[in-house]
Amino acid sequence: MTAVNLKKILNDANKNNYAVAGLVVLGWDDALAFTQAADETGIPIILQAGPSCRAHTPISILGKMFRYLASQTKTNICCHVDHGYTLDECYEGIDSGFTSVMFDGSKLTLNENIKISKKIASRAHKHNISVEGEIGFVGYDNGKISEGTNIEDAVSFANKSNIDAMAISVGNTHLQTSKKASIDFNKINLIEEKTKIPLVLHGSSGIPVKQRKQLARKTKVAKLNIGTEIRMTFGQSIRKNLKNNPKTYDRLQLLKPTIKDLTKVTKRIIKQIGPN
Repeated sequence: MTAVNLKKILNDANKNNYAVAGLVVLGWDDALAFTQAADETGIPIILQAGPSCRAHTPISILGKMFRYLASQTKTNICCHVDHGYTLDECYEGIDSGFTSVMFDGSKLTLNENIKISKKIASRAHKHNISVEGEIGFVGYDNGKISEGTNIEDAVSFANKSNIDAMAISVGNTHLQTSKKASIDFNKINLIEEKTKIPLVLHGSSGIPVKQRKQLARKTKVAKLNIGTEIRMTFGQSIRKNLKNNPKTYDRLQLLKPTIKDLTKVTKRIIKQIGPN
């Protein structure tokens, strides 16, 4: 299947009352597992290259890898740069084959965030590439706390930045290892009453499954980013394999079982929020 942009994949989700998982990639093994899960379920996904992934592997290589995996998969795949903090990072993603980029200007003033997001969108849209922006800071578990999205700021950002999807802070937190988030559905409803743009929640590993389903079916939240939950699965899988195979030293033999375990967990996650 040809890779699609974020606007296409999220508009389809909003129209049909489901959400798409933004799956955080760290390397070939998990990216392969994610696309196998999409292939086996027929549910679209978003492959995401975040800052850690890009620090480990050049973005030009990641763009080719994501595009190759998308071409081998029967369902829609969006190839996405997650948390680009500068113009150059987003421009590099645009030039490297990605179908979507995220500019994270959540630490900037509203006007500066709008200005830079609009500039990135202008360039991206010329190449049929989508742009995700963020308004309101999503914090980190045991780290800097969140600053919830201001509703009027969200309306202004959505109307003036020309972005295609808007990440908001409504009780979601990055790097949560347990599902303890309490999502402010009232704030989501107020935002979606005044905007038409698909909404995104980062840090969705910490959102209880029941709330994920409610978000997917009842709101305009069309993208739920999942990273920590899957990394935990990878860690548990490789520890088990090392324990059971103490004499194995070959990297490929040690990593191969993680693909099966990641595929299984990913299928469960995307079925929870995907099309009925």
